[in-house]
Amino acid sequence: MRKIVVVIVACLFFVTIKAQSVDLKNNVVLNVINPGISLEWVISKKGLISTDAGIGYSGAFDEITIIENNGFNYVIAPFLGVQYKLIYNRENRKNKGKSINFNSGDFISFRVRGRGPSIAENLTRTDNIDFVIGPTWGFQHSNKKIRLQLDFGPQYYFDTLGNAGFFPLGIHFNLGFNLSK
Repeated sequence: MRKIVVVIVACLFFVTIKAQSVDLKNNVVLNVINPGISLEWVISKKGLISTDAGIGYSGAFDEITIIENNGFNYVIAPFLGVQYKLIYNRENRKNKGKSINFNSGDFISFRVRGRGPSIAENLTRTDNIDFVIGPTWGFQHSNKKIRLQLDFGPQYYFDTLGNAGFFPLGIHFNLGFNLSK
């Protein structure tokens, strides 16, 4: 198992070094909405691996929460996520005079995100740890140091006890500050 991990890390390192000559750049973002930090690593000419960690807001999922009221339901909990982003329109943006700084562009992606124990909530979760996975479409645009990101797509969610379900349209919105030069 250790050998497999070493080979994967070595391959990602090699691809990242090889990809440094393209417009995409490794980037660090300090997020304001769902406070935390995002790290973006270039792995190909158009591809990034984005990891993020922080404290975030999310809503209720039928199969992994017990709703105790009829109002607005929420969970505030630490999260950790990994997302592969394929940014596909950078050349068009550049030709139109739009910014491509800090990896600006439209993307399709696949996201995996886990939530930890709740800090605050107004419902009961079936487990303290749960996950969402799924494809997304979105954009991230930067104006100098400020970055806006919005993406959405279907989500499959599950907890470690085997409870699971499908949510047709999950939305992720964030505003942050690019810390890279």
